Amino acid sequence: MAPKSDSVEGIVLTFVNEQNRPLNVQNAADALQKFNLKKTAVQKALDALADNGQISFKEYGKQKIYLARQDQFNIPNAQELDEMKKQNAELQEELAAQKKATSEVEAEIRTLQSNLTLEEINSKQAKLKSEVKEMEEKLKKLQSGVVLVKPEDKKAIEDSFHEKVNQWRKRKRMFKEIWDAITENSPKDQKEFKEELGLEYDEDVGVILQSYTELLNSNKKRRLS
Repeated sequence: MAPKSDSVEGIVLTFVNEQNRPLNVQNAADALQKFNLKKTAVQKALDALADNGQISFKEYGKQKIYLARQDQFNIPNAQELDEMKKQNAELQEELAAQKKATSEVEAEIRTLQSNLTLEEINSKQAKLKSEVKEMEEKLKKLQSGVVLVKPEDKKAIEDSFHEKVNQWRKRKRMFKEIWDAITENSPKDQKEFKEELGLEYDEDVGVILQSYTELLNSNKKRRLS
């Protein structure tokens, strides 16, 4: 007669059948702690179930190994196993298709979430209209001949630029004279010597004096015309 499901033997029998693998008393006791069953109670229940023929057991020295009776399970034959494998493969394909569909939906949701709301679109449109209006006003001033920079301010800027370019040219010439004097009889390679001193030419940092000189000459021509 099968033990009641809520009795100690009933709980242990259900556990052994559900696991359907070799177990010793310690395995069972550890797993059944959630039922507040002590190891001695589990051992007693296992032995009783084994004696009643409700579970199988084998002795290995002083240790007993318990196992669910296999004759209670419906073991599939070769044909049934093949059918189960086929069903499993079909389920795997269906699962993959579902995952793909889920990914596509999630991607679409992310795209929708990244789009601007109507309120954000209206706000952006208002800002752009304001910027366009401001630029149109500036354009009208330029087209009407309004002077945006005072002549005296423009002259001061040009004079300052002229002075800076001239100073640059003088210092560049002074450096070249000093450098030529130092390296004239030096056995060192000039490029290596320059790197050793940490020196950089204008060209090394992408600056060319000639382009600024041409800009200066262009300003002079505009003044004379």
